[in-house]
Amino acid sequence: MQEPLNVGLLGGGTVGNGVAKILLEHPERMILRAGRPIVLQKVVVRDPSKPRSHIPASLIETNPYRVIEDPNIPVIVELVGGTTDAKNYVLAALAAGKHVVTANKALLAEHGVEIFEAARKANRAIGFEASVCGGIPIINLLSQCLSANQITAIQGILNGTCNFILTTMSEEGRPYAEMLARAQELGYAEANPTLDVDGSDAAHKLAVLAQIAFGVSVPFHEIERVGIDTLHPMDLRFAYELGYTIKLLAEGWLDGNEVALHVAPVLLRKTDMLAQVRGVYNAIQVIGDAVGEMMFQGAGAGALPTASAVISDIVDLAVGRAQKTFAVNKFWSATPKKYQLRPSNKVRSRFYLRVLVRDEPGMLADVARTLANDRISIASIIQHEALEEHQGQVVPLVIMTHYAETGQFRHALSKINELPGVVPPGVSYSVDD
Repeated sequence: MQEPLNVGLLGGGTVGNGVAKILLEHPERMILRAGRPIVLQKVVVRDPSKPRSHIPASLIETNPYRVIEDPNIPVIVELVGGTTDAKNYVLAALAAGKHVVTANKALLAEHGVEIFEAARKANRAIGFEASVCGGIPIINLLSQCLSANQITAIQGILNGTCNFILTTMSEEGRPYAEMLARAQELGYAEANPTLDVDGSDAAHKLAVLAQIAFGVSVPFHEIERVGIDTLHPMDLRFAYELGYTIKLLAEGWLDGNEVALHVAPVLLRKTDMLAQVRGVYNAIQVIGDAVGEMMFQGAGAGALPTASAVISDIVDLAVGRAQKTFAVNKFWSATPKKYQLRPSNKVRSRFYLRVLVRDEPGMLADVARTLANDRISIASIIQHEALEEHQGQVVPLVIMTHYAETGQFRHALSKINELPGVVPPGVSYSVDD
């Protein structure tokens, strides 16, 4: 048997506790998978007095650099989150000659080129399976198992918090604020849920997936994102009546030398596999030019699912696989593939449009004429009963369009919002058939 692989863990939170639990409770499993023991040497925490169910007090450390600089610890696992301290720790670990495992999608999305160039300079590897979708091994699937393919499309439910909120809003007809509060009570949402509900978390993960699938380093701020925090139960109900479910999707498409990336609520047919993913689960649909369409579903967060992904990277380092594949893959290279980011206005889609209009003759004709002025064809129209909250004077007008460029549609919507008799703003979402 080879000598043990010693590991230093930065972060003793939910995921760190899960990593410690698996490593300490299943040493025989680690030997079987890695061919040698994997030994957790130290766990760096901010508050050593905080009780932790699976981390012995003898392993607790408060100084991260004492662990990073320990010559007997060749692998550092970064689980502190954020992009400031985490970046400093990762760069310090690489400079000290350590391999790094991280679950930090924001760090990779915003500083991937700098960190991976530092790793190559130090001749060290970075494992990041846990950065996207927790227990779903999507990084390994895209980079190795599907290596015969050019990935042409990715669609994913990448944020379990948003999926839980949308699922409960749709099934119970309750407002967003109420379902967010429930998600927080159940531990699915943070006290400050902004990064989840405004689409930022999914956009960070999409940036990582775009690097693996398409070889592009897209600055996080260039990925257009719309969250679920303004979504009204009315639109979930109308979408359901039309045969659709609304999901927050992260989408990436490769077309020629252009890549389109965005995060937004999208109408999916109820029979679509992604539409049937409920609760806190994540799912990713991938299209490869050799295998065609595939879908992967599983727990996207939580202590043990994410810890499973972290430990898979540690095992790969222990065996020596990670070092070889890291040297070959050239992720986040300073000279990435020459793909252009397609402007969001040029992306073509069908659209769902819901406009509140005065219950007066001619309003439907005015809205239809405005769409026609931008060469947008209507597929169907539904006019519902007047809304009680507007004293019965306003009716919701729901329109499904044929395919149009997003820029044309947005221009038409801005003109619709200016029409006399329209109560702005109109609400719109892309439709995926």
